[in-house]
Amino acid sequence: MIILFTIASIIVFFKMMIFAVKACWGITKVLAFLILLPLILIGMVFAGLVVFTFPILAIIGLITTLKKATI
Repeated sequence: MIILFTIASIIVFFKMMIFAVKACWGITKVLAFLILLPLILIGMVFAGLVVFTFPILAIIGLITTLKKATI
């Protein structure tokens, strides 16, 4: 019984680790696109890099438009 309990505990531990990594990756993507990307773009505008900011915004807009069109 102890061996079965140990094996089951190890399996549950690894499944919980996989779930934690997937959840953390999802949260990281959300934070990156909702908070970090706008801050970077605003910083680029204040630094005088507007020439690079508009193409980035255009590419992001194109990608989101194409994603919505395919869904």
